[in-house]
Amino acid sequence: MSDADNDRETLPKEEIFCLKGHDGPVLAVRFNKAGTYCLSCGKDRSIRLWNPHRGLLIKTYAGHGYDVRDAVVCADNSKFASCGGDRQIFLWDVGTGRTIRKLRGHDGVVNSVCLGPGEATLVTGGYDQSVRVWDMRSRSFDAIQTIKSFADSVTSVAVSANAEIMASSVDGTVRRFDVRGGCAYVDQMHAAVTSMALSNDGNCVLASCLDARLRLLDKGSGELLAEYKGHKQESAKMDCSLTPSDAHVLSGSEDGRVCYWDLVEETMVESFQAHSGVVCSLAMHPDGNLLLTSSTDGTVKVWQ
Repeated sequence: MSDADNDRETLPKEEIFCLKGHDGPVLAVRFNKAGTYCLSCGKDRSIRLWNPHRGLLIKTYAGHGYDVRDAVVCADNSKFASCGGDRQIFLWDVGTGRTIRKLRGHDGVVNSVCLGPGEATLVTGGYDQSVRVWDMRSRSFDAIQTIKSFADSVTSVAVSANAEIMASSVDGTVRRFDVRGGCAYVDQMHAAVTSMALSNDGNCVLASCLDARLRLLDKGSGELLAEYKGHKQESAKMDCSLTPSDAHVLSGSEDGRVCYWDLVEETMVESFQAHSGVVCSLAMHPDGNLLLTSSTDGTVKVWQ
């Protein structure tokens, strides 16, 4: 990417909607694949479906017994999966609001959920120090694979285009599992990792660490490519992300800010006050023209 392309990328920072309805902290906010709508996950045990382009609440889903930590939407928008404090993964019908399946097996809070290639599998990570893989086409309630190689809670999971499972943990590691080849790779961050994101080109991993550093790694070699600092993160689990062009890195902050850094230069290029509480979660629209943020202040905000 040229410097001119980098300069042209617009960074959403102007608030257009404040989405209210959750009773308490909003722990995650996620776009669907096309970016036409979004889901918010609350400590109030509910999931809410919004049209962020119009600032409208469409539907509320209730069924979890404890806080909802994460959600992911299927590509055809007919179903989504959610997970949380009740140790279960729910698969929902978007239209009817009914639960299609409940997956059980984790022995603690389930922190993160994502879909595998072709949406044939669902991958989850939890407080029980495990990553579990579930067959989406089966009617079984049990995981088809359990990976237990962590020394502490698994905070986030992701699956690469070539079906490698990535996971971050409070034990200070980011781990990559080549399930087909039977290999595992460990990268030490030397600080608890609260979330992780893959770059859009699939070559890098961004890790958000509790020493108030974001670390960019080469996915293949594990080499540390860059570090980003200037935000506040001492105790909270917060999302990190990259813009669609991979030109900028972004993260929330415990003081309510959203911060953008230049990927290559490692310098903070933008910082703005987004919420009155911790910015727990953020999601960038596939086109890069909208940003969603959620906070312990109970709101979801839409930025352009």
